[in-house]
Amino acid sequence: MITPSAGFRTMIGALAAGLALSACTTINPYTGEQQVSRAVQYGAIGSVVCGLVGAIENGQHARNAAAGCGAIGAGVGAYMDVQEAELRQELQGSGVQIQRVGDQLNLVMPGNITFNTNEYTLRPEFAPVLNSVASVLYKYKDTRLQVTGHTDSTGSADYNYNLSNRRATSVANYLAAQGVDQGRILAQGMGPDQPIASNATDAGRAQNRRVELQIVAAPPA
Repeated sequence: MITPSAGFRTMIGALAAGLALSACTTINPYTGEQQVSRAVQYGAIGSVVCGLVGAIENGQHARNAAAGCGAIGAGVGAYMDVQEAELRQELQGSGVQIQRVGDQLNLVMPGNITFNTNEYTLRPEFAPVLNSVASVLYKYKDTRLQVTGHTDSTGSADYNYNLSNRRATSVANYLAAQGVDQGRILAQGMGPDQPIASNATDAGRAQNRRVELQIVAAPPA
């Protein structure tokens, strides 16, 4: 069983203290910009602290614990805040991008660091990165995960759909092998259907070859 490190306990304690002290605005630690505090945006600060500090460290369903304190909205927002902060800490310099959209986290894993060309077996050197991802996902049990494979438009559609599906499945199976509950994970391949750049250039095609991991809050039990 994976247990929280001392560093994580320090981080969550610091975040809880910061939430308790913030009034209506806070400084985004990644952009340096002032923004509306998510703790204020989602609800009562006291409920965030009550629901998160003990529950995450003990491997409990922290979002539900926050709801028991009287503020499910605050629990969801702050729960994803803490998870985002830990993922950013673990993935610094890995090449994996972390995007935040509301209460959804999206990890973008470029194809050049995850798989060799035309293969769906994970590159051995990428294993430590996925190990770090898995160690975080294991602790945050109140989330559901969607792994989606993407390709560029080179080659036949059938080949690309098959390759993207196998790559998504490889990532999903690896996470499950590290202890992440398989029931939380959905894998699918989209082939070339969702490009994020032009397929007319080498640089654009390189961006389109990727695996994305979407992390969303699970529906209330």
